[in-house]
Amino acid sequence: MFNSISKILAALLAVMLLYLVPAMQQAQRQEDISLLEAYNSLTEFVDSVRNKGYISPVMYEDFRRSLGGTGEFYEVELEHRHKTYHPEYADPADKTTFQQDYSIHYESHYTDELERTIFPEKALSREDLSRKYKMEAGDYFTVSIHRKGLSPLTVLTNFLYNSAQGADAGPLHYGGMVLNEDY
Repeated sequence: MFNSISKILAALLAVMLLYLVPAMQQAQRQEDISLLEAYNSLTEFVDSVRNKGYISPVMYEDFRRSLGGTGEFYEVELEHRHKTYHPEYADPADKTTFQQDYSIHYESHYTDELERTIFPEKALSREDLSRKYKMEAGDYFTVSIHRKGLSPLTVLTNFLYNSAQGADAGPLHYGGMVLNEDY
């Protein structure tokens, strides 16, 4: 009796070592490659926007297409923070009371507003200059992408460890100051 149980356990252990461990390693490798491709697309897009100072429909569509090439679906969040300077007055109604100081404020613009400019309601050609979302040097531009859906690694991890949630890579963020106004 004890001999047959040990043989069954040995067979289960052999199956696990022969099939599940390599499958887990392959899924981990695929996950790493997918994240590297997504991060590469993210940095390429953001650096291009920061160097040019605008987002065109072609640039944005190429970015979304390259994210789709990873085999995953990503939610994209764009943020543009425009720097404004406000002079400080002792009495705001009297311009002669200038305090020789100013404060810096940021006006934030998000994905919906940027996409409305890039893809307006009325049909325009892709090269139309009014479809470019323009920024100024000194502004900040940031993009965050978050994977939606389950990766093969998540499915396999859920199966092996019987967990309700798998390993999530979390969102990827990249951004910085707009360096140029090339429009």
